[in-house]
Amino acid sequence: MEIFGVPLQAFLGQLLLGLVNGSFYAVLSLGLAVIFGLLGIVNFAHGALYMMGAYVAWLLMEKFQIGFWWALILAPIVVGAIGLVIERTLLKRLYKIDPIYGLLLTFGLALIAEGVFRDQFGVSGQQYAVPELLRGATNLGFMVLPNYRAFVVLASLIICLGTWFIIERTRLGAYLRAGTENPALVQAFGVNVPMMVALTYAAGAGLAAVAGVLAAPVIQITPLMGSNLIIVVFAVVVIGGMGSIMGAILTGLLLGLVEGLTKVFYPEASNIVVFVIMAIMLMIRPAGLFGKEK
Repeated sequence: MEIFGVPLQAFLGQLLLGLVNGSFYAVLSLGLAVIFGLLGIVNFAHGALYMMGAYVAWLLMEKFQIGFWWALILAPIVVGAIGLVIERTLLKRLYKIDPIYGLLLTFGLALIAEGVFRDQFGVSGQQYAVPELLRGATNLGFMVLPNYRAFVVLASLIICLGTWFIIERTRLGAYLRAGTENPALVQAFGVNVPMMVALTYAAGAGLAAVAGVLAAPVIQITPLMGSNLIIVVFAVVVIGGMGSIMGAILTGLLLGLVEGLTKVFYPEASNIVVFVIMAIMLMIRPAGLFGKEK
C-alpha cells in the first residue's frame, strides 16, 4: 500500500520519527515558554541546560552506575540547582531593564557551558544505552514501533500536560502568574516573590534537563547537542506564541510531525520547513498561534 507514491511503512516510520522529535520540541519549548511567560527572560541558555541534563545522566551511569530511571529524577534536580544559582546571582539584576540584556547574558552563558564541556569531554560524543525495560520493539502489523520511542512520546505528553495543569489550573500557578504581573501585591500576602521567581527559572531549567535525559538514548551526547536544537525550539515558541504554555506544547508536536512528513515528500526542505512556517506566521500573526495580540 502506498500514500502519494510512498510505501505505507516508510510513511508511518517518518511520521513516528517526527512525533518523537516533536516530543523533544514540546518539552524544550515548554521550558522556554514557562521562563519567558512568567519571567520575561528570553533564555538562550536553554539548549545548554538540555545538554547538561544529558551529560548528568551519562555521568551518573559512568561514575556511579546510576541508571536511567534515577537519572530522570536526579538530572533535573542538579540542572535546576544550576538554574537557581544563575537566576539568583545574574538574572535577578536584569528584570527591570531591556530584555535584550537577558538574551545576551544567557547566550554568553550557553557559550561558556559549551566551551567547558568541549574541553572536558571533547566533541566526538558519548553513547547512552536504552534502559533494559524499554529495549526491543512492538510489531503493530503495519510497522515495528521501538518501545523506547513510544515511551518518549508518552512521557513527553504527561510532562507537558502536567506542567500546563500546574500553571493554569492550580493555586500555585495562580501565585506564579500574579507574582510576575503584580509582585508588590503578592508580596503583601506573605509570598516570597523573589524565591518564587528563582524556583520558576529552576523549574524551567529542570524541564530542559528532562528533555536531555530522554534524548540521551536516542542521539549522541555532545556539547553541541543543545546549540544544534535551540534555534529550532525558539522557532517553535515563536510560532506557538511567546509565553504560551499550551502553544508551546501543541506547536512542538505539530511541527515535529510536519518536519517528519516533509522528509517523506520533499527531504531537501526538511531542515528549513520550521523556519519557513515561522516566517509566514510572523507576517500574518506576529503574536503566534496562541499568543495574545497587544
